[in-house]
Amino acid sequence: MCRNIKPLFNFEPPASRNEIHDAALQFVRKISGYNAPSKANEAAFHHAVEDIEASVRQLLKSLETHAPPKDREIVAAKAKARARERYGAA
Repeated sequence: MCRNIKPLFNFEPPASRNEIHDAALQFVRKISGYNAPSKANEAAFHHAVEDIEASVRQLLKSLETHAPPKDREIVAAKAKARARERYGAA
């Protein structure tokens, strides 16, 4: 799957509209093969992003967990540490 799509469930603070939109956009880009669609496909592309965005919002509202919410800063720091270990210091 696309490495740019990050988990959005069970974070504090919850996923923002921009994060959900960005994930939907990355998903549509990945499956369509377009980074930016042609004029002929632009409406279908944007409609797909909107549909997926709405589905993701509904999914995130519907999911339940008993696990405590994850802290975004801690998760980001762990990811940066893994990247440093894997790729070396930049």
